[in-house]
Amino acid sequence: MLFNSYEFIFVFLPITIGVFFALGKLQQKSWAIGWLVMVSLFFYGWWDYRYVPLLCCSIVVNYLVGRKLEKYREKSWLILGIIFNVLLLGYYKYTDFFLTTCNEICGEEFFSMLHIVLPLGISFFTFTQTAYLVDAYRGEARNFSFLTYCEFVTIFPHLIAGPIINHKTMIPQFVAEETFKINNRNLALGITIFAMGLAKKVLIADRIAPWVNEIFNHADKLSFLQAWLGAIGYTFQLYFDFSGYSEMAIGLGLMINLRLPLNFNSPYQARNIIDFWRRWHMTLGEWVKNYLYIPMGGNRCGELKKMRNLFASMLIIGIWHGAGWNFVLWGALHGVYLMINHGWRKLNLKLPVFISWGGTFLCVVVAWVLFRANSVGNAWQVLLSMSDVYNFGVVPKDHMWAILGMGLVLAIAPHPIAVIEKYKFPSWQWSVLTIILFVAGVMYITVDSPFLYFQF
Repeated sequence: MLFNSYEFIFVFLPITIGVFFALGKLQQKSWAIGWLVMVSLFFYGWWDYRYVPLLCCSIVVNYLVGRKLEKYREKSWLILGIIFNVLLLGYYKYTDFFLTTCNEICGEEFFSMLHIVLPLGISFFTFTQTAYLVDAYRGEARNFSFLTYCEFVTIFPHLIAGPIINHKTMIPQFVAEETFKINNRNLALGITIFAMGLAKKVLIADRIAPWVNEIFNHADKLSFLQAWLGAIGYTFQLYFDFSGYSEMAIGLGLMINLRLPLNFNSPYQARNIIDFWRRWHMTLGEWVKNYLYIPMGGNRCGELKKMRNLFASMLIIGIWHGAGWNFVLWGALHGVYLMINHGWRKLNLKLPVFISWGGTFLCVVVAWVLFRANSVGNAWQVLLSMSDVYNFGVVPKDHMWAILGMGLVLAIAPHPIAVIEKYKFPSWQWSVLTIILFVAGVMYITVDSPFLYFQF
């Protein structure tokens, strides 16, 4: 089920919220939590009910291992839990990629493809639970009940594509008394943020998608301007699509008094790559820092090992995003970017703002070509066209103006959630704006427009 669908907005959501608060009013906290777990599993099963048992199996195994870690804090249990999660994710996400790579190296079809369908959201619920296991081993996480743990993993706003949530910050919210009572400010604020995210998705990202797809589908026939239009267009499409989803998730969480973490903070205003990764997919960045980079040694073991840890962390981020060499190269390229950025800081030289911002944005756009392309060869063709100034070409003027307008907004506008949280809610001014955004968004919902990060 998609957030940007009529059945979700007009059927699933009002019934879910209405029953949740009705049970809360009756002082039935366990029933209210159980209701959220049940509807979240229904929400997940709407895509393919056959993968609900897989999700439940993952939950049960991680919960049981986590309880052992909470009680005994033995490293062997942590290793067992991590191995289970890695094998589960590896089988579904990377088996066909591994077999394909082996066939390409051997030059023959030694292995038949299994054509495994990637379960929706498996990367997110696997990372979420792995972080819980590590926190339990560190003595930083403790469950109230199996039911609250199920809610932690399955709660529908974040289940499919994040943001990645943290056990120790979310579990207390699930059992707090105020969570089960209607909060007019949270409800109004949540609806406004949801409407903003919906508008980002259907009014901007979905409008950019057709001509971006057309450009990347003809990578071997692009002019200089067409290649740049496709690269920058995808840069904006991905942002509006994924940040739109994240804001819809945050808004949905607020409607039931849950504060999900911010996932974006105006990333295209970053003036260096380090700053970019503090603003882009922030919950993934935090996860990698806390559960990979720091445990590997972080910056505590000298400059050379720090660079190694940076590169390895970004390589893992690339592999996490997809089973393809283009994602591996995308992660590696960002790893190189970060190594250069940290090295530059050692020189203590400052560049003019326009150059530092422009250079960062250029590096990000180039890397997104690898991320979007269907293959490494496809990406190479686009990048060659982006450097071919002798084949300048022409592009539709309305596309150019759209790109310039979006670029200007993203370069100077403050983060919307940070702005609106400063205002009083509910108010008639924000109600009018919310209605306009919501109605416009609903009017332009397409029949089948999944979020881009569903594929990860």
